[in-house]
Amino acid sequence: MGKNAHAVDTLGSAIVAGRFGAGGVLPPEPLLSEELGVSRTVVREAVKSLVAMGLILTGPKVGTRVQPAEHWNWFDPDVIGWQSRAGLSPEFVRDLQDLRLIVEPAAVRLAALRANAADVQAMEDAFAGMQRAVDEGGDYVSFDLRFHQGLLRASHNRMLAHMGRALSALLRTSFEISTVMKDGPRGSLPMHRAVLDAVIAQNPDGAERALLTLIEGAQQDIELVLHSRSAAQRPHHPATTTVAAARRRTMAVAVPVHPLSPTNRQEIHP
Repeated sequence: MGKNAHAVDTLGSAIVAGRFGAGGVLPPEPLLSEELGVSRTVVREAVKSLVAMGLILTGPKVGTRVQPAEHWNWFDPDVIGWQSRAGLSPEFVRDLQDLRLIVEPAAVRLAALRANAADVQAMEDAFAGMQRAVDEGGDYVSFDLRFHQGLLRASHNRMLAHMGRALSALLRTSFEISTVMKDGPRGSLPMHRAVLDAVIAQNPDGAERALLTLIEGAQQDIELVLHSRSAAQRPHHPATTTVAAARRRTMAVAVPVHPLSPTNRQEIHP
């Protein structure tokens, strides 16, 4: 990783992890240069990159301030990666699932009506890769991603196809979490097959139902994985702890803070 990429990664990761807080001011350029071990020119370039991602705002009267999360470019792979590294809040997972429920069912209906032989073959190839990864080991997530991108391309809607490229980082994050479940990939294969068979049969209603079942299964797996991680990280508390407090701890997601942070760990609560 080059110096500029390192500076962007270090600062971006710290911002997303909550090191400075929304509206917080980044340290002055000379201090950042010293702390990151790079020149002030590299710091300036890194700041420009983070401005383009919507993470910070600069100006003569505002300094270099962190933007609220709603201003961040959530389709940027780096932003998604930093959020995954920091810890996936319930809000992030909810937003991701909402987006999938809005985009993918509509796309798969169109795919069932418009997919051609090349589209079907591309999805068959992706499914075969998923099957091999389950049976022999391998990168299941990459083939899963190819399958869903293929569905969006098969809609033959240029905007949906372009959104598939933008969604890639978000979908990969979702798949990486859901496939942590024991036998999760193997269990999802029949659901993927049902989606593909409905597309081949030119059955938009069936394709939509199958896809909704697939997304619902992934959501359940993600919730179980995040719950188990939270439970493993939760300290022991006396039995007299209130139900409300227990629920808050159950939903907490541990966040490893970047070295820029003065603390070693914090928690994000819904």
